[in-house]
Amino acid sequence: MATFAKKEKEKKKAKKKQDKAQKREERKVVNNKGKTLDDMIMYIDENGNLSKTPIDMSQRREIDPDTIQLGATSMPDPDEEFTGTVTFISDKGYGFIVEDGSQSDIYLNTQQMQTPLAAKDRVKYNKERTPKGYSALNVQKI
Repeated sequence: MATFAKKEKEKKKAKKKQDKAQKREERKVVNNKGKTLDDMIMYIDENGNLSKTPIDMSQRREIDPDTIQLGATSMPDPDEEFTGTVTFISDKGYGFIVEDGSQSDIYLNTQQMQTPLAAKDRVKYNKERTPKGYSALNVQKI
């Protein structure tokens, strides 16, 4: 003869089992795992950007294979001057410059500054390649 507590435990166990079977059936009916092939297709434009829409062939431009550079990127000429805007100067001795042409961030060490600079100052500088990116040299206010 089962006691009241045992009957309650058996009912809970049976209810859990039934709920689990019901959830399994629902997952079988509503199977939204994975994607179809059409959902996975992506297109690449002439700039290398991915898009879900096909490229308009009327606006397509030819790429000259002779202009494609293979291998490592070229190093900037150390005498070439660049311009940009100081975006951040820390009191710890570093800052960042946003380059005018490419809008990329260039690291700035305050030891490379010819004059004191503040944020939003326009500057000209040379740059060198470092393991972490580009670093500004000989920074001067314009």
